[in-house]
Amino acid sequence: MIPEIRLRKLIRMALDEDIGSGDLTTSSVLTGDETGIAQVISKGEIVVAGIDIFGKVFHVLDLSLDFEKYVFDGQQAGNGDVLACVSGNLKNILLGERVALNFFQRMCGIATMTHKYVEEVSGTGVKILDTRKTVPGLRSLDKYAVKTGGGVNHRIGLYDGVMIKDNHISASGGISNAIKNVTGNVPPTVKIEVEVKNLQEVGEALASGADIIMLDNMDTIEMKKAVSLIAGKALVEASGNVTLSNVKEIAETGVDFISVGALTHSAPAADISLVFKTGK
Repeated sequence: MIPEIRLRKLIRMALDEDIGSGDLTTSSVLTGDETGIAQVISKGEIVVAGIDIFGKVFHVLDLSLDFEKYVFDGQQAGNGDVLACVSGNLKNILLGERVALNFFQRMCGIATMTHKYVEEVSGTGVKILDTRKTVPGLRSLDKYAVKTGGGVNHRIGLYDGVMIKDNHISASGGISNAIKNVTGNVPPTVKIEVEVKNLQEVGEALASGADIIMLDNMDTIEMKKAVSLIAGKALVEASGNVTLSNVKEIAETGVDFISVGALTHSAPAADISLVFKTGK
């Protein structure tokens, strides 16, 4: 998912952002010696993702805090289910509460939305892909959550895949030129994906040797024609304006992949609470 050293650095940065020079409320309300237990409770139907990151936030703050999880990533949880508990110094639990929930709620939200898309296309053989439309600094976590929800990660960044998009095509003078230039500058094992907007561009991408052709914002009628034209000579990805209400219809056009930016840029945070049970 993300190297331990980077994860701890990310958590520490988030904690520093939230705590700053100190928690004015907690330091005023508590003496600092109080101890107790807090439960992590789901307030809706979710797919769990990031439960260990939730616990790690508290351990970065205070190794003496005890974290016990009752679910694992990829499991489904229902309204009212207790997902985990944190026990120990109440001041430090309060210091980490918001940051831990921010990470966890976002990741569960992404996993839950991804699961819904995957369920919609069940039986079609189509894979649901994510995109690079992630929160800066959180891409590894966002993409891990997508995988946890049953989706498939597209390229992680600019460095691990070739995708020739409209601006590349414009800058290089056309699809054929762009593919020709890429072919001579990347290892032969790297797949070349090209974004196209109409059937003419599909034909040009196919004739130029594209490995993957991404149908950008086409309606399903044109998608079916594109799939027929490609006829298995390249893999086909559909992208643009994909929703839960139309994803199955898109899948039934015969494409291999459907990329959904909304998985990471618009997934609602899962409704999860941290509730104190005892204290003294």
